[in-house]
Amino acid sequence: MRAVEEVVEGKAGPRPEPPAPRRSWADLRAGLSYLSLAVLVMIQLWRDPSGRVLASNDDDHGVFQFFLAHGERVLFHGDNPLFTERINVPDGVNMMANTSVLGLSLPFAPVTHLFGPAVAVVLLLTLGLAGTAFAWYWVLSRHLVTSRVAAWIGGLWCGFAPTMISHANGHVNFVSQWVLPFIVWQVLRLREPGRQWRGGVVLGLLIVLQVFINEESLLFAAMALGVFVIAYALMAPARARQDARHLLAGLGVAAVVAGALLAYPLWFQFFGPGNYSGQPFAPDKYATDLASLVGFARQSLAGNAELTRQMSVSGTEDNVFFGPVGFVMIVASVVVLWRSVAARATAIAALVLLIASMGPTLVVFGHRTSVPLPFGLVSHVPIIDLVSVTRFAMVPATIAGVLLALATDRVRAFTPRGRRLWQVGLVLALVPLFPKPLPVVEADPLPPFIAEGAWRQYVTDDRSLVTVPLPEVTTGRAGVRWSAQTLLDYRSPRGYFMGPVDPPLDRTGSWNAPRRFTSDLLWRVREYGVRPPLTAGDKARITEDLIFWRAAVVVLVPGSRNEGPLLDTLTAALGPPQQVGGVRLWDVRSLPVPSNE
Repeated sequence: MRAVEEVVEGKAGPRPEPPAPRRSWADLRAGLSYLSLAVLVMIQLWRDPSGRVLASNDDDHGVFQFFLAHGERVLFHGDNPLFTERINVPDGVNMMANTSVLGLSLPFAPVTHLFGPAVAVVLLLTLGLAGTAFAWYWVLSRHLVTSRVAAWIGGLWCGFAPTMISHANGHVNFVSQWVLPFIVWQVLRLREPGRQWRGGVVLGLLIVLQVFINEESLLFAAMALGVFVIAYALMAPARARQDARHLLAGLGVAAVVAGALLAYPLWFQFFGPGNYSGQPFAPDKYATDLASLVGFARQSLAGNAELTRQMSVSGTEDNVFFGPVGFVMIVASVVVLWRSVAARATAIAALVLLIASMGPTLVVFGHRTSVPLPFGLVSHVPIIDLVSVTRFAMVPATIAGVLLALATDRVRAFTPRGRRLWQVGLVLALVPLFPKPLPVVEADPLPPFIAEGAWRQYVTDDRSLVTVPLPEVTTGRAGVRWSAQTLLDYRSPRGYFMGPVDPPLDRTGSWNAPRRFTSDLLWRVREYGVRPPLTAGDKARITEDLIFWRAAVVVLVPGSRNEGPLLDTLTAALGPPQQVGGVRLWDVRSLPVPSNE
């Protein structure tokens, strides 16, 4: 097998191409097949984008609606793209420090404006799956393999592997990986003489775009490429020394271009208002289970949710799950390609990232062992400490698709019996992994108070609308969704976002705004259903918090958990409510608005 070796060694010219009409039809069929499969995966959400939410992760489904609504406000209202004051009043949210997908939300702002963020989310999830598959197909078919079928198989795996289907449960950023294949290809081509300037500029611009889609995926790609380069240099030192000058020069140009364009956004992310460090959970909370290498994800055709839950703690983090035959075919691909130094280096990169995804200690079928793993040595390194560990496994999942494509292209030179065996193996590997449509649940309808804009009679732009339960991760979904569905027309306190837990004393990352008396009180009432007796001091602190939040009106979300105790608590604190537009509300516009300092 020469394809990868020739690419890395700079010997590969353009891959032999079929005649143009035949090539165009093959590309069209590939693209349509990927798009059809992506629609099938998202079909239940497509049937009613605004009235349904993804069952496995309605929190992230809602927060990405908010991110897309933010993009709409940037384009149509001139809001700051890097920071928003529409939620977490009065402190706001650092959007660069969150997965705000500005590289997607801004181009899709007209779609969000015309059809709403719910439609924009399902459209981006669909195009993300199909686009990632087609991007890998394009790079493979143009540069790495001669067989369109092999390229199609590689694209199919890269775009629809269990990890991608898992993250399609709301993670717009992780399914939109269509830039990464071109980043990888541009890096490999930098060793070619004469490509340092042009290739470096193109690579720098691609890096900028990827930063505004998903920085985690870019970090994973950079780590994989770094391991690949080190492994290749150790196995082929003479060739590596020869290529080093061109590669480093091209990377330098890319660094200058990307650095110039990203200097201020990255400074804002790490040092601007609302910055944070670390994650609100231990590195080993989400780690890859060794058994998941041969297991099936819950959304695969052969998957069983109860069994999968023993190996994965979240429906959006089924990051390996190759199945038994799929795992064997990946190993067989490495064997088929073993004579290629580049293929071996690629396999080593996949293995290193896979081990990193397993966290500090080995987990086997849900049981944590005492076997230490290398990640424990680097778990607190800056930048690394911002990553959910199991997501490192997305790299070997993608590399598996590339290796399958390269091996499938190679086995065409095998005997007829060898080819048939390979084809049977592919069928037995791929069919059980065929994705099922993602499950959805009905969303609570927006009350007329929100849907018909009755809130505008109460809330001016310098005040906020306080929904109860307060907008928080997992406990205030309705508030987040209401805000997004109105395209952030009104301001709201708190919310689901990443920010510092207690600034300036503690800047550790948190999914919630800093705690306050009223937020803690209402959380306990919602969680346990017990209305506490309120003293005069308690009522004064609630009033203080409402002033802090610049509240104009407090609205009880209909159908909330423990709605009765919440109603009793608010009534005890604020008096009898009004009934307006299908909601109970408390008009608190008489409270003062703090001056901006």
